[in-house]
Amino acid sequence: MQKIMSIQVKNGDVRSSPSFLGKIVAQLKYGDQVVVQNVKGPWVLIDRPEGSTDGWMHSSALSVKKIVLNPGPSDVEQAASSDEITLAGKGFNQQVENDFKSKNPQVDFTWINKMEKMTVSQNQIQAFIKEGQLAPKGGE
Repeated sequence: MQKIMSIQVKNGDVRSSPSFLGKIVAQLKYGDQVVVQNVKGPWVLIDRPEGSTDGWMHSSALSVKKIVLNPGPSDVEQAASSDEITLAGKGFNQQVENDFKSKNPQVDFTWINKMEKMTVSQNQIQAFIKEGQLAPKGGE
């Protein structure tokens, strides 16, 4: 019997090898379902039921729970809660952030806000590794 898992993050990177440094070959969306082909430590070799994508995903991006974004009457018990959707975006929603700020007025969010806007491309990561002559473990 095939083990089916759901993507539990906003955007899940599918990689060519079981490493965060592996080339990104596809990106799946929150709620997409995949079939587990193999497991290597915290990495899962996945395949889409449609057969269009295969590669490695980190287990932290996956859930055994079926995620249904627009549930019908039979799906209500399996539907994603607003908390799960918020967690999938890997960030606070405005209400949670405002509540935290009101309880911790001394906290300065300036650098956190700047870091949330930063993105580093796969090409930049590869250039950094090459320039620094680094030898990453666990994959490419």
